[in-house]
Amino acid sequence: MLEIFLVLAILIGAVILFVSEKFPVDLVAFMVLGALLVCGLVTPEEGISGFSNPATVTVAAMFVLSAGLQRTGAVATVGHLLMRFGRNHFLALLVIMAAVGLMSAFINNTAAVAVFLPLVMTLAAKRKIAASKFLIPLSYASQFGGVCTLIGTSTNLLVSAISQQAGYGAFSMFEFSRLGLIMFAAGFTYFLLLGRWLLPERQAQELTATYELGEYIAEMRVMEDSPLIGKTVMESNLGTEHDVTILRLLDEERRVWAPYRQRLREGSVLLVRGRLSELMELKKADHMELNAEFELRDASLEDEDMKLVQVLVPPHSRLMGRTLKDTYFRHRYNALVLAIQRRGAPLREKLNSVRLQTGDALLIMAAQKDIDQLRADDDFIVLEEVPEPSLRSRKVPFAIGIVATVVGLAALNILPILVTALLGCVAMVLTRCLTLEEAQKSVDWTVIFLLGGILPLGIAMEKTGAAQWLAAEALQLAGNLGPIAVLAVFYLLTAILTECMSNNASAVLLAPIAIASAVKMGIDPKPLLMAVTFAASTSFATPVGYQTNAMVYGLGGYKYTDYVKVGVPLNLIFWVLAVLFIPMFWPF
Repeated sequence: MLEIFLVLAILIGAVILFVSEKFPVDLVAFMVLGALLVCGLVTPEEGISGFSNPATVTVAAMFVLSAGLQRTGAVATVGHLLMRFGRNHFLALLVIMAAVGLMSAFINNTAAVAVFLPLVMTLAAKRKIAASKFLIPLSYASQFGGVCTLIGTSTNLLVSAISQQAGYGAFSMFEFSRLGLIMFAAGFTYFLLLGRWLLPERQAQELTATYELGEYIAEMRVMEDSPLIGKTVMESNLGTEHDVTILRLLDEERRVWAPYRQRLREGSVLLVRGRLSELMELKKADHMELNAEFELRDASLEDEDMKLVQVLVPPHSRLMGRTLKDTYFRHRYNALVLAIQRRGAPLREKLNSVRLQTGDALLIMAAQKDIDQLRADDDFIVLEEVPEPSLRSRKVPFAIGIVATVVGLAALNILPILVTALLGCVAMVLTRCLTLEEAQKSVDWTVIFLLGGILPLGIAMEKTGAAQWLAAEALQLAGNLGPIAVLAVFYLLTAILTECMSNNASAVLLAPIAIASAVKMGIDPKPLLMAVTFAASTSFATPVGYQTNAMVYGLGGYKYTDYVKVGVPLNLIFWVLAVLFIPMFWPF
């Protein structure tokens, strides 16, 4: 009983840490693994088995295959072609959801959303439709598509591996497709019929207004008795003494961006970024005059040399958890971050000390050539009009053929998905769709470490009897309601947990309990496992329940309540569909 108590204590601690987001999810997974090993609840071999689990290896391989489609421009090419059909709101919504849903069935859905985000933002701007009408459907449709195939999401692969490990067999490539397509059709219809009224209309503003920079950027003139006269901007130490940034020198004959080596003189006009208190202190100490009539517009920060652009931090970015100062951002990328937006709220002060998170939007000022460099960097999604894809376009048939072969061989049961996926990765590199370095960088190690670290918890729950004890308690509470009621409870519980924590973690925690419950009831575990899988792969009610939701949160100008209003009814629809159709497709 002591072992059961220890496992339950670790389980509760893991849930609390996942929900609180105090630590990164991969670190929490390693904390769980460490606790299991120290308490002797798993052997060292069982502890590291999560990293050799077929699901973990297959997920890593699928990241590489998705990167091959991205790098060759295959996904972007299809996206550009489809976007041409979005002539009005209805057609645009139809095309966006159909395209991203189809792609998300076969590649990582965060990768699909990353490719489509710039396209959708551009389409919305050209059609003069608020991007908020499209971005939540974009995120949700990627989840609709993900539940249609085994490789659509890492959760599908994960529960399949748990089922196989427990002796009930793995899931086939298109085993999810019947219910997945029904849910896709339901979600599709939901947005086409009700989306226009449910989704908010947040009109796009100028970027400087969106990030509320008006109080932080001003024009200042050097007065005749200023101690700055004769000094270069660098010698003036304005950045260290007053915590301000000189963006531009605006003299008539000298209009220079980042004018560090330019000498100041009487009448020099500077475009300055800083808090109002710092600007007032600068005015007093260095005898400068604020231009009271200055009104900040995007045009104030742009010309033929410099542009304003938004970039998004995607889930796999190496910048996550790091500050701009840590990464030497300005010097490394030759770009200046003016503001950061997180979950719809702008951050403007002490930017160098902000630790970046998934979904953070950065307002950047840079030259076009440097923006093009940012676009080529996997650590960013540049949210501006995307040029027609041309990079490695000759490799597009190879990339599509490789992925089609991987799916086909696995679907026909000629080879296991693990084998075909690994062979597909090798083929991507050999055909030069990807370089070896790009293949290595494409793997989202946060997900891999999460899977590797948390899977042994499921082993410990089964090994110590904790899963069976939890199942017995759950069934005692459920009484004699029958297997359909138990299925409904498992779906609902998984859906609620997934809104608060990692979908993979919620699936790993509940799948062993679902299996133990089925065994106690004397029924096939597959229906309960399907309920866990579908619920964990579809998170609509919060912006933090799924990575793609977080990616579109700030960009659409959404509020937390928008997700509740749009997502809760959709979650309930999917719950009803699951309870109705799972027993039909996977009998007890």
